[in-house]
Amino acid sequence: MLSLLDRQAIRDGFPLLLPAIPFGFVLGLAMSESAMPIGVAYSSSLFLYAGAAQLALVTLVGAASAWAVAVAVMVINLRHVMYSAAMAPSFEEQPRWFRILAPMFLIDQVFALTSLHTDLEPERFRRYYLTLAAMFYSAWQVLSVLGILFGALVPTSWGLGFAPALMFAGIVVMMLTNRPAVIAAVVAAAVCFATLGLPNRSGLLVGALAGISAGFLAESRSR
Repeated sequence: MLSLLDRQAIRDGFPLLLPAIPFGFVLGLAMSESAMPIGVAYSSSLFLYAGAAQLALVTLVGAASAWAVAVAVMVINLRHVMYSAAMAPSFEEQPRWFRILAPMFLIDQVFALTSLHTDLEPERFRRYYLTLAAMFYSAWQVLSVLGILFGALVPTSWGLGFAPALMFAGIVVMMLTNRPAVIAAVVAAAVCFATLGLPNRSGLLVGALAGISAGFLAESRSR
């Protein structure tokens, strides 16, 4: 089994897996306190598999209309459309089964790492991607269950509520490898902060689009 995994992917993925541990506990605790049946709430880890969107789903159900919940989840997950567009050239070189299956596992960490290795040969890229996918997906299932079972035992003084922000901050810092990336991150953060009051967390989308536009312009001028 180990021979099928990519060792570099494991080494690269481990540092980004660590911040996901407290996030998983936060999500599991939210599932246990949600108005949703616990089994239905947990199924979001199996089939939705998107931490921030899952957290919005399990916390908003019972507190907002079904329409508002659906819009909030879709807005939060719209960044994955951008991920898909960025990865499309690499996916075009892959077999059909991979193109159908792989997008399910294109979470933030997997995108952050695989986008830095698009120069790999198609077969090596596929093994690198699938190793990360298996690593993060299996860990997320375990963390969700542990959060459900033991999340309430974690002292509030530990401040696990900041876990999602810390996880995303780690991903962003890792990807700041050039000037356009820095500009994109700064603009996105500033716009997100300025639009916090927008409904359904749509400020996240506005900030993401602003950051992408700023990064694209900066890269165009540097050529």
